Amino acid sequence: MDEIKIGVAGYSAQKFDTSEAIKILKEAYNIIAGQFAGKSIVVISGLTDIGIPALAYREAVLRGWRTVGLACALAKDYACFPVDEEIIMGKEWGDESPHFLEIIDVLVRVGGGKQSLKEAAQFKKNGHQVLEYNLPALQK
Repeated sequence: MDEIKIGVAGYSAQKFDTSEAIKILKEAYNIIAGQFAGKSIVVISGLTDIGIPALAYREAVLRGWRTVGLACALAKDYACFPVDEEIIMGKEWGDESPHFLEIIDVLVRVGGGKQSLKEAAQFKKNGHQVLEYNLPALQK
């Protein structure tokens, strides 16, 4: 395995403390980069340029890591991050989830709603590494 695929799940539309989220992502990325020194790293998230996926992609680009957007067709209704590779699967939110969990090696969850929590629980149950960070949602 020459390439480590980090899946990032978390808030999209929900408001949250951006500076805290960036701090969390940097910490998680540092842990993973240390564990897999010498491997190339890819960040896979939900394609949109919103919320945690947007921050995850920006931090990946700063580190020179490859980016992949994996989402359902509905993501195209939103601003999308200019990822290196785009994968569209299914029509509804969550349709892409089984494939997401299949292709990643490590999952980082930063806050998030039902889908993020479900993905983290399933990935952990399958015996994979999950770095989970609770990040309180802010009132609008």
